[in-house]
Amino acid sequence: MTVRKHAIGNQGLSASVEGLGTMGMTAMYGTPDDAESVATVHRALELGVTLFDTADMYGPFTGEELLGRALHDRRDQAVIATKFGGLTLDDDGKVIGGPNGRPDYVRRAVEGSLRRLRTDRIDLYYQHRVDPTVPVEETFGALGQLVTEGKVRFLGISEAAADTIRTAHATAPLSAVQTEYSLFTRNVEANGVLDTVRELGIGFVAYAPLGRGLLTGSLRTLGELADNDWRQSWPRLAGDNLQQNLLLVDRLRAIAERQGVTAGQLALAWVLNQGDHITALAGTKRRSYLIENVAATQIELDADLLEEISAAVPAGAAAGERYVPATMATVQE
Repeated sequence: MTVRKHAIGNQGLSASVEGLGTMGMTAMYGTPDDAESVATVHRALELGVTLFDTADMYGPFTGEELLGRALHDRRDQAVIATKFGGLTLDDDGKVIGGPNGRPDYVRRAVEGSLRRLRTDRIDLYYQHRVDPTVPVEETFGALGQLVTEGKVRFLGISEAAADTIRTAHATAPLSAVQTEYSLFTRNVEANGVLDTVRELGIGFVAYAPLGRGLLTGSLRTLGELADNDWRQSWPRLAGDNLQQNLLLVDRLRAIAERQGVTAGQLALAWVLNQGDHITALAGTKRRSYLIENVAATQIELDADLLEEISAAVPAGAAAGERYVPATMATVQE
């Protein structure tokens, strides 16, 4: 079992069709286990996963540091993606403001990421969240300069609206747009983002394709989560929302059982089967889940099965917003 590769955009970037999201290795999802996380990164490489995704705000800084330790002697096997500007961070990793796209901040952020990742270049560098106070062409003018200097190879943007994507791409060509996309979160199908990236030849990287674990069917109650797991305050697990969403998950699981796969594998396969330009970014810090996720890349779904899955978990059926209001305010829809 080896994960196949494909082009991400038309600027020359190539990586595995499924990448490893590493946010939960050091932040947000309970107590870290550095040894198991590093082992998971190494196992991912053995299975053909080449795309590894992090961000400066994961920790902050600890996510990049862990990935740097895991890949420093395997650098040429990996495509490293990281992000800046989701929040404004000082040199010690303290949050001192919201999204930041100022050119001077871009340069300071990339130098910190290069140092923590133990590398001389970042393969894919995303603006993590659009800064409403800075024209996106100013941000991407600075990013284009980093490409010219060789510090960054390819550019991306995360959670951006279609018009913003067009403006950024016209300033410095984008290879990837990263946005949440799963059976539970299908906004990009209706808001022009998927159509725009397809038209412009930009790759689409779907994060949280497993619905933050809910689509696997293994998460049934809040009590299963650690006290420091951010999903404790996630709207989709709150009150009656959880029960409504579990009904959808159980429909998915019934289809999966007929196919001889898990609900999570079917959810991942559904995302991957939405188009050749789509990369699924499945996050985990455990080898056992990694192996299950990678197996989903071997699943092909015909048109009838894709339609049955979409009917079982229709667009807009998930109960609750995908973030709390303060975080939703940083997302362009």
